[in-house]
Amino acid sequence: MLILNNIQFNGYINPYFYIYFILLLPFETPRWLLLLSAFLLGISLDAFTNTFGLNASACVLMAFVRPFVITTISTGTEFMIGHSPSLKNQGIKWFAYYSIILVLVHHFALFYLEIFRFTEFFQTLLRVLLSSLFTLIIVFIAEYLSYPIKK
Repeated sequence: MLILNNIQFNGYINPYFYIYFILLLPFETPRWLLLLSAFLLGISLDAFTNTFGLNASACVLMAFVRPFVITTISTGTEFMIGHSPSLKNQGIKWFAYYSIILVLVHHFALFYLEIFRFTEFFQTLLRVLLSSLFTLIIVFIAEYLSYPIKK
């Protein structure tokens, strides 16, 4: 958190790797625990960065949308009790859809709450897209390092 929070490229790319924790929570996590975990993760980051609830609100929104995303993109055969969403368990296509949607939801909420105006809509949209891309690259690198894919 302390290292990645200080990485910025021209103010447009800022990785948010901490959301990887929300992405990897098991499927059977109760909704109240999912929301509470996301809130505690976001509020602890807010305490370190003096953002006063921005990260907490974006994380809670991401956690709130997560069950809907899972049921929308799933065919029903992806879930196994005791498993969490990962490349190893669900495959690259499912995990890519899952992570792209949730990372975009988080980044849209975070950046537009941070700016809180529409006068710089396209500049903020560019920040959202570039930061999401960089965050997704880091998430996929972490997935490949955590779960080596067998050939």
